[in-house]
Amino acid sequence: MNHKQVTFVREFRGISQTALAKSIEGLSQSNLSNFEKGLSTLSEDLKQKVVDKLQFPKGFFELKINISIENKHYRKKATIRKAIVDKFENFCKILGYVVDEMSEYVEWPAFRLQPLNVEEGYTPRYIANYTRKLLRLNKSEPVANIITLLEQSGIIVYELAEDEKFDGVSFITDKGFAIIVINKNFSNDRKRFTLAHELGHILMHNEFNFPISSYRDEKWKEKEANEFAGEFLMPEEAIVNSLRNLKISDLMVLKNYWLTSMSSIIRRAFELGLINKDRYTYFAIEMSRRGYNKQEPGIVYIDNPVCFKNGYLLLKNELNYDVEDFIEIFALPKDVITDIYSFVPTLKALN
Repeated sequence: MNHKQVTFVREFRGISQTALAKSIEGLSQSNLSNFEKGLSTLSEDLKQKVVDKLQFPKGFFELKINISIENKHYRKKATIRKAIVDKFENFCKILGYVVDEMSEYVEWPAFRLQPLNVEEGYTPRYIANYTRKLLRLNKSEPVANIITLLEQSGIIVYELAEDEKFDGVSFITDKGFAIIVINKNFSNDRKRFTLAHELGHILMHNEFNFPISSYRDEKWKEKEANEFAGEFLMPEEAIVNSLRNLKISDLMVLKNYWLTSMSSIIRRAFELGLINKDRYTYFAIEMSRRGYNKQEPGIVYIDNPVCFKNGYLLLKNELNYDVEDFIEIFALPKDVITDIYSFVPTLKALN
């Protein structure tokens, strides 16, 4: 039994060390704590009781899942309980593990984008425009089918329906597959920006490609990912003239064309120096007065992720796998298999 997997599953189930220890006769919290740290062992009887209590197949506890959820963006992170964060991030790790296991049967699209090292002088703006060239996007056109472009480029997009807790995360699986998880419940323009933001992380901040200096902390990387997203979705060369002398009445037209939010268009004008701070503040006040800071008018288009779903359908329809087959192959319990393939799951369903 891999002691790290016990911590992994316990946190996924939302059970504290104290609660788990109290529920198992003969197991103390200190013994469980030492076991999870790798400092002691448990009897075979206690191990089996832990397995039974956590309701995961025994084989899952023998795995080594080393996926790291480095790039993540939460809404009002300070107010989110650690247990919620642990559950969400462990769900993402299970998703990554499932993608890796499915790769034995499914040929995922090859990664065909080019990571570039910002520490070697490549700016987020340059990387964004270089990526647009790789994707053969016209300089003056919006990124219309953003999810399709990403999935065809070897990035699996997965939607998870949740409240305001998170925007999105990106990570690389143990076998090297890139995944972006986004919040299904957010507006399409917000999902599009999140996808571009997370793409920036994958291309600039993946330590599998090059080492990231310690001074480039989370705040720094978030700023770079936002710069990338702004240029990727709204290239300066193409949008700059439209943002001169920007007025509130211009925002809907620009939103409909670039498929981005009004607020991101205002922010883009400020970033490019086309409006000053006073004008930016005016726009913020006016957006709030009209209620646009809570819900903007207009719905922009976004396509749907299909890569992961198609992989599932291949196993289900062409190889005739049922739930019991998935349980055996992945060493995951039925509730997790059902949730991860539910299209679209919620964290609440994982309680």
